[in-house]
Amino acid sequence: MEVGFGAWEGLSHDEVKIDRADEYLAFLKDPVNHRPHGAEPLDDFIQRISSAYEETIEHYCGSHFLIVAHAGVMRAIIAKTVHATPVGLYRIKISNGGITRIRHTKTGSVLELLNGKLSD
Repeated sequence: MEVGFGAWEGLSHDEVKIDRADEYLAFLKDPVNHRPHGAEPLDDFIQRISSAYEETIEHYCGSHFLIVAHAGVMRAIIAKTVHATPVGLYRIKISNGGITRIRHTKTGSVLELLNGKLSD
């Protein structure tokens, strides 16, 4: 379900950051209007993730459930929860193995934890 990065697919972060520095900086400043060539539009990605997330919430209504996903998917879910605009998506830091908790209530969703860790 991860976002499609078009021309950047298969390249390492360092390859993009160094070899395509101008594109990379433009993307970081405005990931909505400066997508890599052939990349999935960010609004489409967010809609796709939001739809799947809503289906999951409905299916497991009243239960706890776990989602294990790439950082981009987690960013899209968090952005939806806090009503962040797509341009701010890459301003959300997602740590590898980090735990995010979102509580769903009758009045809406609440981001309770971001990048948490299991205690020893």
